[in-house]
Amino acid sequence: MMTQDVCSHRNNVHGSDKALLYKVGIYGWRKRCLYFFVLLLMILILINLALTIWILKVMNFTIDGMGNLRITEKGIKVEGDSEFLQPLYAKEIQSKPGRPLFLQSSRNVSVNVLSSNKQLLTQLTTGANGIQARGRMFEVKSGSGKLLFSADEQEVVVGADRLRVMGAEGAVFSKSLETPHVRAEPFKELRLESPTRSLLMEAPKGIQILAEAGDIQAICRNELRLESKDGEISLDARRIRLMRLPEGKASSSSSSSGTRPTVYEVCVCPNGRLFLSQAGTGSTCQISNNICL
Repeated sequence: MMTQDVCSHRNNVHGSDKALLYKVGIYGWRKRCLYFFVLLLMILILINLALTIWILKVMNFTIDGMGNLRITEKGIKVEGDSEFLQPLYAKEIQSKPGRPLFLQSSRNVSVNVLSSNKQLLTQLTTGANGIQARGRMFEVKSGSGKLLFSADEQEVVVGADRLRVMGAEGAVFSKSLETPHVRAEPFKELRLESPTRSLLMEAPKGIQILAEAGDIQAICRNELRLESKDGEISLDARRIRLMRLPEGKASSSSSSSGTRPTVYEVCVCPNGRLFLSQAGTGSTCQISNNICL
């Protein structure tokens, strides 16, 4: 009886094991799709690798940089021409030693200095209409550091030894001019002129007008005054000519008779006016003082 029970139990166990067994794997169309996607992925990887190698070759990528662009310890080094489509921010821009630096643009080139608040402090713009500089002060210095030109809101300073004006009409000053020396070029005339207003020259220690190899002319339309408040006016020359002085007429009774060379004496009116009077044996200024009336 027990033997039959054991045998029946074994048969039941073997029957249940056969029912639980199933095949593991991808078969049929699923397997073919998997192989196709794996092959497609490998082809894409090869194409991507080939494109990467081609880009590295064309752009000349190296450990130091890309193409003409090199990354160094001091910054970025660019060899050849470079084109920037957007603003360039840099602490320092310099060329190779012994090589010039060119900045070229189809419109203009602007150099701006901004504050921490993004406010414009200094600007240098070069364009088709000219060069514009904006800032609190503009200075030009020589190689030794000597100031040649300086301009701000208060004054303009020219520090060169000589200021030369090459214009045909000279220099025009709407306000005053302060200088220790005004001189023309050799063999050129110096002319000081005020077409519609007055011309005033002032100096606390004196004014010297010197023409070593030529003449000095002072021409005016109305009056020419030489005035000295505390000193004197000296005319020192071998010849002093007073042209176009009026001539006083003496009365017929006091006129001298006879033929002799006409000689005149210079007379002075009480108001300072000069006139000529025909000389006689004595002074004839009182006789010919009708000019002073």
